[in-house]
Amino acid sequence: MANSVATENGKPSQTNGNTGRSIIIIGALFFIFGFVTWLNALLIPYLKIACELTTFQSYFVTFAFYIAYVVMAPVSTRTLNYFGFKKGMSVALILMAVGALLFIPAAITRFYPLFLTGLFIMGSGLAVLQTASNPYVTIVGPAESAAKRISIMGICNKLAGAAAPIIIGFFLQLEKAEELAGTTNEAALDEMALRVIPPYIGIIVVLLILAFWVYKSSLPEVEAEEDDENAVKTKKKVTDYPHAILGVVTLFIYVGVEVIAADTIIDYGIFQGFDFETAKSFPTGTMVSMIVGYLIGIVAIPKYIKQEDALKVCALLGVVFTLIAIFTSGFISVAFIALLGLANSLMWPAIWPLALADVGKLTKKVSSLLVMGIAGGAVIPLSYGGLAGVWDKQEAYWIVVPLYLFILYYATAGHKIRA
Repeated sequence: MANSVATENGKPSQTNGNTGRSIIIIGALFFIFGFVTWLNALLIPYLKIACELTTFQSYFVTFAFYIAYVVMAPVSTRTLNYFGFKKGMSVALILMAVGALLFIPAAITRFYPLFLTGLFIMGSGLAVLQTASNPYVTIVGPAESAAKRISIMGICNKLAGAAAPIIIGFFLQLEKAEELAGTTNEAALDEMALRVIPPYIGIIVVLLILAFWVYKSSLPEVEAEEDDENAVKTKKKVTDYPHAILGVVTLFIYVGVEVIAADTIIDYGIFQGFDFETAKSFPTGTMVSMIVGYLIGIVAIPKYIKQEDALKVCALLGVVFTLIAIFTSGFISVAFIALLGLANSLMWPAIWPLALADVGKLTKKVSSLLVMGIAGGAVIPLSYGGLAGVWDKQEAYWIVVPLYLFILYYATAGHKIRA
């Protein structure tokens, strides 16, 4: 364990060197779960063809992955209480490797439920990882600059997200898979399904190496700041903090719209007339947009703009960009779906510190609930998939407009509610 000196409230006070090493390790974690998470954008059209699925069925990729956060978030808290932050993150990485391992028999058998099981297990590992890493970055330094630190982590995450479609797309060869859409050639579909095995073997190896690195590292344990004595007597339950509960709802909504922007864009690009070869690069545009937003956040928060004001701006941009995407077509429409990455970029870094403000010793419990909110990535994109089947893939984007308006409410008033 790294050298640290306990302050009066029990929160470790680290040297700059130790803090820097800790941020590097957490940054590596954000990179790997960004890489794994944003692969879903490729898996949706890939498994749709390989496993002969409908559009609605293909969106169970996101459902299986993100619903794990609901199931595992309560377990995450107990896991971290038992193992501690550092060992708990190692356990989570090993669990993710087990989920990735299931992709091998799933590809051999072309059995869609087995793919979904692997995604669920990987999501379960990420639930533990997120529960530990996000509050760690939030409380490792001054609260007013928490969004800046999370923005740095977001860059690591989205750089991985930008790289994932390019790297894994090379193995999956979706441009060739387009010819197999609707085919009954079982041998060709079997060959296509096997393409997923080599990259996932690489993912397994990286996850295990990272698990060992974290386990052997000097990453310190970080405890939540204790509440003052009067607050402990009067506020002992999470429900005593309405701003935290609303924060969970807001995070649920935010993750849903973020996943829609990133994971539907390949399918939507094809709907707008682009081929697979071109469309597979569209998620990279979404990730680059998010990175630009994070860079703005690093420079501007809190020096030029407060966290809650950044959230307001992002919510408004989300509404405007969505409406432009709905009422235009072709490249412009797809471009504004990609630009939703910019609108979404500072939401995660702003929502976490706003929701964790003043919760004191309940930080882990609130963090667990916030991680459960990531299940918005399961429910909301699946709803989009259902609407896309009833209306079309462009009109279905109407679902995100009221969701962005709720985020605007939280940024304006919701985060201030304390009674």
